Amino acid sequence: MFKLIFIFLTLISLNAQNIKIASYNVENFFDLENDKTEYQEFIPNGKTLWNQRNFNIKLNNIIKVLEDLDADIVALQEIENRDLIRLLQKKIPKYKYYSFIKYPNSAVGLGILSKIEIKNSKNLDVKFETKLFRPILETTFVYENVEFKIFNNHWPSKNVGESYRIKYAKTLQDRLVKLEKDYDYILIGDFNADYNEFETFKKSQKLNNSMGITGINHILNTTINEKFVTYDDVLKEEKRVHYNLWLDLTSNERFSTKFKNQNNTPDNIIVSPALFDNKKLSYIPKSFQVFKPDYLYKNNEVIRWKMSSDKFNKIHKGEGFSDHLPIFAEFSIQKEDKNPLKQMEKEEISSILDLYKKEKLIEPLFLEDVVVIYKEEDKAIIKKTNDRAIYLYNNAKDLKEGFSYDLQVNQIQNFNGLKEIKDFIVEEEKSEIQNYKDFYLDASTIDIFDFKYDNEIITNLKGVVKNSRLYLDEEKFIKLYAKNRDLLPKNGEYITILRGHLASYKGNKQIIIHNLSDYKVGN
Repeated sequence: MFKLIFIFLTLISLNAQNIKIASYNVENFFDLENDKTEYQEFIPNGKTLWNQRNFNIKLNNIIKVLEDLDADIVALQEIENRDLIRLLQKKIPKYKYYSFIKYPNSAVGLGILSKIEIKNSKNLDVKFETKLFRPILETTFVYENVEFKIFNNHWPSKNVGESYRIKYAKTLQDRLVKLEKDYDYILIGDFNADYNEFETFKKSQKLNNSMGITGINHILNTTINEKFVTYDDVLKEEKRVHYNLWLDLTSNERFSTKFKNQNNTPDNIIVSPALFDNKKLSYIPKSFQVFKPDYLYKNNEVIRWKMSSDKFNKIHKGEGFSDHLPIFAEFSIQKEDKNPLKQMEKEEISSILDLYKKEKLIEPLFLEDVVVIYKEEDKAIIKKTNDRAIYLYNNAKDLKEGFSYDLQVNQIQNFNGLKEIKDFIVEEEKSEIQNYKDFYLDASTIDIFDFKYDNEIITNLKGVVKNSRLYLDEEKFIKLYAKNRDLLPKNGEYITILRGHLASYKGNKQIIIHNLSDYKVGN
């Protein structure tokens, strides 16, 4: 009787809300059996203290996250074996279904817990001659007679070059093109690749062993011609393209891990065009989020599972969660929840502020009466009255500081989180603006750490320089950056920013110094 009541309540819950699908890399969940495939620090009951006490803490912490996340389907990575998936299912009985896959000699595998019926599961083999990683877990679900697939991924880490991740992407894409174009599927998991990997890995000799080609962008076609597939064109491409849900968030919110205090997005949810065709299952636009309650993320830090910092003598401390934050999105088969792509396509862009809401331009944008408020060689910052400022990088040599223009903006880009105009045409030079410095913002009257002030020129900011940081008090600081490091003030100098370019880089605020005249030493 209790079982029937539980099933009934579960069905009511599912019908009353959208389908919530999540991904969570739990970071090394091992049991206490010595299978000879564990990482060294997880050999049970040894000097690293991976014992019953610490196992129970890790288990209960994972359960807490899954209970609070409360997804209908959750894809998990770094689970040692099927027994641990079953244990989680037993501890959280609302998950009636599960799937799991792992290579016999691999340390960890991939699993799924689901409230929704699993029709079947299989693995996509990805193997190498000298290295062993993980397969891709393909799981088919049925919900109210609607069938869809989830492909759970855990690609090789960045200890190896991009060619390894390309093989995973190629294996996955070869499988996807065999599906009907209107079949609903979701690619999910730890891809060990940023949503904009094609931009972030280029200068790394270790990672870029593929002549600039990336698995997540070029093989899975989340980009076309080095531009992201967006809502504007996801249904218009002939190729089998995909939309990465990270694009639903503003640049500074795009992170599921932090490395050296910088934002990274190894965890991804990538959806097929069919999830926008209004037929069966639909993605609900802008529903993508990072799950980061205070116990998982606090003071700009992901609260990971803690071990002693000694590289050669790691000991479990019995606290923390994972170095990854869960991500999730919502989907629906209800007609009223179908996504309004046609309505979104009609949204016009007419201001600089609107450019911050776009990843790329499908058509040019015409801006009238923009004022060049800062100019240094071929770089400039423009702004309009009652609008935001934006950076023109590397193509502004013919503009003059203090003059207004009509511009045709052809293309924009995000450079590690900072919005820039990449290509534009001067339609008309208008007039000289005598009081253009009135556009500068007094740093003492704003929160310089608020990302809405990216690309503004700030003045009246004072502090002491220590190791390329401007300390505003003993603890509060902002990074100073200059492409030419000779422009940076010296350690110990007390400086006043006269006209600093307020910017951001991978989720961290900074002031870009373009010229020695941007600051003065002393009050």
